[in-house]
Amino acid sequence: MLRWRKLLLVLHLLRGVLTCALLFPWLGVPARNTHIRRWSRRLLRLCGVEVQCIGEPPAQGQGVMLVANHISWLDIFVIHSCQPARFVAKSEIRRWPVVGWLCEKTGTLFIERGRKRDAHRVLHDLVACMRHGDQVCVFPEGTTSDGLTVLPFHANLMQAPVAGDLPVLPLGLRYRDAASGAVTVAPAYIGEMSLLDSLDVILKAPPIRAELAFGPRIDTRGFGRRSLAELARDTVVCLCEGRGDEARQLVNDAQARQRSEPVAEAAAAAPATPSSPSSVAPA
Repeated sequence: MLRWRKLLLVLHLLRGVLTCALLFPWLGVPARNTHIRRWSRRLLRLCGVEVQCIGEPPAQGQGVMLVANHISWLDIFVIHSCQPARFVAKSEIRRWPVVGWLCEKTGTLFIERGRKRDAHRVLHDLVACMRHGDQVCVFPEGTTSDGLTVLPFHANLMQAPVAGDLPVLPLGLRYRDAASGAVTVAPAYIGEMSLLDSLDVILKAPPIRAELAFGPRIDTRGFGRRSLAELARDTVVCLCEGRGDEARQLVNDAQARQRSEPVAEAAAAAPATPSSPSSVAPA
């Protein structure tokens, strides 16, 4: 049974390759997003994962930075299944067989970790993409967690919406046992676990429900990148814990303070980007 499911996943991956190679060159963004959404949902079903989207995703064509907590390589497909977006990934992903090519064809922005000049380039590209109406998604934790807590957010890539005066939309992601509703760590891609090891754990686990909560939009005017990162993290924590009303109040209060008391935090250029073992997007 496990081998059969893996075979179906390989065939599904090949289907994605053919779609990108034969159809994407002739399709506009809306049609591409439809294929990405459908392909991601099918992939998740093959992995035994159902998705519950909570709240309203931003409309297509509205440039915004989506910021989410990071648990698994599944995160990208969960987000794609609700709201296709462009992701930021470490440059090593581009060299991965098949997967790297798929990431490139579906709009991933690659970054050379540890190179300040490349960080500046990516920040410029992020602003340009969002001004063009693209939705870009980043994982500011910089690595994956077990999903039981949300790690501190790095502020590096937050410089893009601050510099471009563009909005941020927090996302809260949590995986639960579909039967009991208890939080599960089965999808967690942490430690020295390989991608194949992680896939085995997910396929052997009971059915999983991924909950993706869309938070309130943050108007970044008046924020510095550090204060914005802190607010985004606090909002994501609320969303992960099912406290949507508190998340909205948190954002409203923070924005009111920023308008009445402009911050002195300088909009300095972002330092070296944080690393992430699985910030890849077919996306």
